[in-house]
Amino acid sequence: MTTTQADLPTGGAQPLPSLPSAVNAVLRVPPASPAEAAAYFGASLAFHADVSDVAAALAAGGDPGFVLLDSRSTASWDQGHVPGALHLPTARVAEDAERLLDKAVPVVTYCWGPGCNGGTRAALALAGLGYRVKEMLGGIEYWIREGFEVETWEGTERRAADSLTAVVGAEECGC
Repeated sequence: MTTTQADLPTGGAQPLPSLPSAVNAVLRVPPASPAEAAAYFGASLAFHADVSDVAAALAAGGDPGFVLLDSRSTASWDQGHVPGALHLPTARVAEDAERLLDKAVPVVTYCWGPGCNGGTRAALALAGLGYRVKEMLGGIEYWIREGFEVETWEGTERRAADSLTAVVGAEECGC
């Protein structure tokens, strides 16, 4: 069986290699064209920041060129947050953003982790107010799992990196 680009939702007429007659779940919907993939992944990077990249920018010293915003509740903030982050719960963005943030400075939001969309909701609210915004992928969960320092009301602490989410004993993951 030969599948062509014309058979795909993306259109075009470039022939594709033959696919087995019983296509697996991964290839049931064929991959996007290289141009579409480049546009999609480029856009993704415009909306998201990696935990390690945020940590490196903050650790470099000086002005990182963005404000890191923790959008969780006060109780969550007190339990632990990224040192240097600004606390602005999502529910208070509309009321307090203008007072706390400069629209000329990009904002990077975060919440609990991949199972929480609070950082996404905060980013949406900020974008609606005219801020340039990204969301930190993985939230505070992956910040902690990658072994970065966390600040609490008792001081700072650092847990060992989780070998399932970060390279242990290395400066960079190589991504």
